[in-house]
Amino acid sequence: MGVVIESSVWVPSSSVYIFIFLSCFFSLSLFPFYLSKHAPTKSPPFYDHPTFASSLRFQRYFLLLYSLASVLEGLWSVYGEFELVYYGITKEDTVTFMLIGFGAALFVGSFLGLLSDLIGRKKSCLVFYIFHLVVGIWKRITSSPSFWVANVCLSLATSIFSFSFETWAVVEHDKGHRQDLLNETFWLMTFFESAALIGSQVMSNWMVGGNLEKEIACPSTAAILTAIVGIICISRVYGGSPQTVTFKEYKVSFYSYILCDRRIWLLACAQSCLHFSIVVFWILWAPTLVADGREVYLGLMYPCLLGARMLGSTLFPWFINAPLRTEDCLVYAFIIQGLLLSIIAFDYQEIGALVTQYFLFHACVGLILPSLARLRTMYVPNELRGGMISLSLAPTNAAILFILMQRGYYRTVENSEVIAFAAVGLFAAAGCMYVLKRLGKQPYQNWHKL
Repeated sequence: MGVVIESSVWVPSSSVYIFIFLSCFFSLSLFPFYLSKHAPTKSPPFYDHPTFASSLRFQRYFLLLYSLASVLEGLWSVYGEFELVYYGITKEDTVTFMLIGFGAALFVGSFLGLLSDLIGRKKSCLVFYIFHLVVGIWKRITSSPSFWVANVCLSLATSIFSFSFETWAVVEHDKGHRQDLLNETFWLMTFFESAALIGSQVMSNWMVGGNLEKEIACPSTAAILTAIVGIICISRVYGGSPQTVTFKEYKVSFYSYILCDRRIWLLACAQSCLHFSIVVFWILWAPTLVADGREVYLGLMYPCLLGARMLGSTLFPWFINAPLRTEDCLVYAFIIQGLLLSIIAFDYQEIGALVTQYFLFHACVGLILPSLARLRTMYVPNELRGGMISLSLAPTNAAILFILMQRGYYRTVENSEVIAFAAVGLFAAAGCMYVLKRLGKQPYQNWHKL
């Protein structure tokens, strides 16, 4: 007699999505009432400010462009894995393509921020869309695309995405716009990016459908159209002031204001550790979740994690208007993240408990990203911001390359050890924020103009 083994597939409850939606809604709805009662100083109404119209117009236009860029990033990240499976790419080849991509980000992408500071931020955003346009056309016209070419272009585009839009927003807000609107832009960037990533997943699933032979190229078409729209929108607002700084002046300023400032090193270290933990999470979250043969609908988990990031970003305006320094908030958030990854690395968990830890981890990410952007505004000169961000990600890309080689080729490290290493990095980031608080000046000084 045969033995029938029943297997159950774990799916998140619909109440999880309702909880995320309602939490975000109440966080955004109740904040104005909190601000009216607990604001340290009463500021004039925003609509009475003379630059209200231009500030709000730029913010809306910028968030539209940033959302389009996020859709492109999410489209390839979701569709790319499916495409590798469709063309029969082995795991070894997948690791090779990842090595090529992170190698390009390390040896080329690390210096794109310096180039962006010299040629202009909007030009860098334009190059971002051009990279995605080239990849979309390349995959659309070739029956068997060369994945290493696509990986190089997409890795460089991701490197540009990490600094170009933020630096552009900061520079534009420095032209007489209200600075409190900049803090709002920071958390809205994280909020809209997460929402756009969810939308890109929905778009990919809808376009691929069931007929793989006919619809495998549909996401490439969507990427082409989205990139063209982004290029047109960027071109319409491309009336920026020309860059007047020379390379020699830039080199001297970068050495003086970035390399010789311990506070910038601490901030860059924390940023690098966070980025490393996020990359490690997205590489290993699925293998960790389906360990021991457990079955999970990963496609339903993806929007939950991004929804948690959206919820975390809505908490940012609460904390910056509370009697708590940004560095203190980051210390606690980094410690929580480190503890969560430590538990994930060494303690076997049921799926429900593991998903809860994933959720909290991404909620902390949503809070940390705009907080770090706010600290960069306090400590990093605008003219050097892109170079600082791109160079700070170089150690992350180098560490990812090393781990991919050790885990993907030589099998000398385990997944739990990689996650534990990321947890140690987060604890180190908490230490950096603690030291930064002691080195920082009271009160804060926005000395970001050279």
